[in-house]
Amino acid sequence: MRLVALLMMFAAGSAFGQAYPSKPIRVVVPYTAGGPADLLVRGLGQKLNDAWGQQIVVENKPGANEIIAAQDVAKSPPDGYNYLLASDAVFSLNGYLYSKLPYDPVRDFAPVSRLVNANLMLVARPDFPAATARELVDFAKKNPGKLNYGSVGAGGVNHLAMAWFNTQNGLDMQHVPYKGLVQGLQDIVTSRLDVMFAVIGGAAPMLKAGKMRGLATSGKARNALIPDVPTFAEAGFPNFDASFYFGLAAPAGTPREMIARFAAESARIVNTAEFREKYLNNLGFEPVGDTPEQFAAYLRQDRELAAQKVKASGAKLD
Repeated sequence: MRLVALLMMFAAGSAFGQAYPSKPIRVVVPYTAGGPADLLVRGLGQKLNDAWGQQIVVENKPGANEIIAAQDVAKSPPDGYNYLLASDAVFSLNGYLYSKLPYDPVRDFAPVSRLVNANLMLVARPDFPAATARELVDFAKKNPGKLNYGSVGAGGVNHLAMAWFNTQNGLDMQHVPYKGLVQGLQDIVTSRLDVMFAVIGGAAPMLKAGKMRGLATSGKARNALIPDVPTFAEAGFPNFDASFYFGLAAPAGTPREMIARFAAESARIVNTAEFREKYLNNLGFEPVGDTPEQFAAYLRQDRELAAQKVKASGAKLD
């Protein structure tokens, strides 16, 4: 009887492997079309289509700090054909930035895979009196309240990164929020703004043109786009991390077998040399591709860190 049961389980697993996916898969993205995360998921979708012969339908639902997209997927059927690609805003930060959310970041989602880490670079105006992150700290301590830093708005990833850096190093700087990264970087170039955290892909061209200084980057290794800029660990800040991530999640209750297959194939794709060269390197992304269990463990730690970052920033979005 035990042998019969095992054979039946094997047959069921084989049938599942052949059957899924049997129709197009929807991936909701909380950003506008053409942005870094959108390009990432569309590139992944094309490769999944090639592997499975099923279309990956990308739906862009931007707005409300990723809440609109998160709510959509949280309320979608847990049938293995609905997924969300989002950042730490959905899974960690929003729970501390808002007093109430229309979704529960823990109970409403099943982690699938952290696809990539997205690293930030600390940049300074071209005539800034500090050329390294350590020199910045020393200069800021001698001039409390006199330096300013930019962000794309309160509670944004670069605001939280700078506030966390200031808290860890006992610095006092003035926050200047902008409507977008381009405006902030333009004020760096024209020396109206002192420093700012920026996504590497967005700031690298201006850095290479000599229009700003790169003080340090997050990440375990130097970025191929800007190999002359040291990591924060190399610069003397081994415990500081300004990276964020883009990861996949499904509605809670989605069958584990479906999640596992989606995660495994996605991880394989993002770690290929072809995918890194075409979709990741020029954006400053690092491939991860962890398992659902690894992503879940990572999220538990990330939520603890998110609470500290939001507290340091003083940001509230409602």
